Parts: sequence; structure tokens; C-alpha cells
Amino acid sequence: MLASCGSGFANADGDGNAKMDMQDAADRADGILDAVLKEVRPEMHWAHGPTSTGSCDVSRMRVVMTIVSTERRGSLLGVVDRFWRKSGYRIKAINRDVDMPAIYAQTSDGFGVTLSVGGEGQAFFEVDSPCVEESEVAESATPPNGPSYEGVYPLPRPNVHSDFWSAGAS
Repeated sequence: MLASCGSGFANADGDGNAKMDMQDAADRADGILDAVLKEVRPEMHWAHGPTSTGSCDVSRMRVVMTIVSTERRGSLLGVVDRFWRKSGYRIKAINRDVDMPAIYAQTSDGFGVTLSVGGEGQAFFEVDSPCVEESEVAESATPPNGPSYEGVYPLPRPNVHSDFWSAGAS
């Protein structure tokens, strides 16, 4: 991962010096996550996953608490794929596994974005920053649209039924 530091991402000046710090990167990641979740209709309930920091990068995660049935996983990936392409993101890979599909993309300024579906149809949105200046990182200011599960780890499996997203789930 350190090899990417100062590697000419859009967040570096002409000398390769980072202009963005880890808090700026976390804020940018929150904006990316907010935008994609606003595109998903009907709305899905989500909670904050862990924020993680490395020596020069930061990751934010949103954990979907709405049950996404096997029958609806392709629809979710399709909505996200179209939005990310429309937003100018480069699609790096798509895992078409029926049970645990995923889509991986990258923004023009070097942020990695992922949607993955795990056990029991739980979806995870994650954004990883490129290398930026080290700084403290505050928790996300975006409130979850359901229970916060603050202090709960690991988060529970998806537990919110949706007439659309959970259709066909037992």
C-alpha cells in the first residue's frame, strides 16, 4: 500500500505532495457513500461500519441492514454500476457470484469504491482513499437511517425487511 503514496493521484500537487489529509479523505468517502445510497430506491437501512486508517489512507464503510434477497442482488448491483459509471468512475471488476456478488470501481481522484454482498444478503459499501497526509480522523457526521449500533461489534446480520429488496427471501 505504501507504494501508492505520492503516486500522482488527483489529490497531489505538481511535486507529488498531498493536499488532502486523512480527515478530508474521510469526508470525501462519506460524500461518495451518501451519493450512492441516495440512488438506491427503495431506500435501504444502513449503519456505519468501521472506519479504518493506515499509514496514509482511510476507509469508510456502510453496512446495509436491509435484507437483500438472492433474487434482488443483481438489481442492486445494476443500480450501483449505472450510477458509478454515470459519475465517471472506472469499473475495475465485477464478481457475478450468485450468493456473494461484488462490484469494484475507482473514482477519478483515486478513491476505491466497493459494493459487496455477504452472508444472508448483507450488503457492504466501502470507500478506500488514496495515500494522503496523516491526520486525526473523526467519526462520520452522516447519521445512519436506522439504529446506529454504536459500540456494537460485530454488527448484526441484516434485520430490516423490505417488500422490494427482500422479495423471495425466507
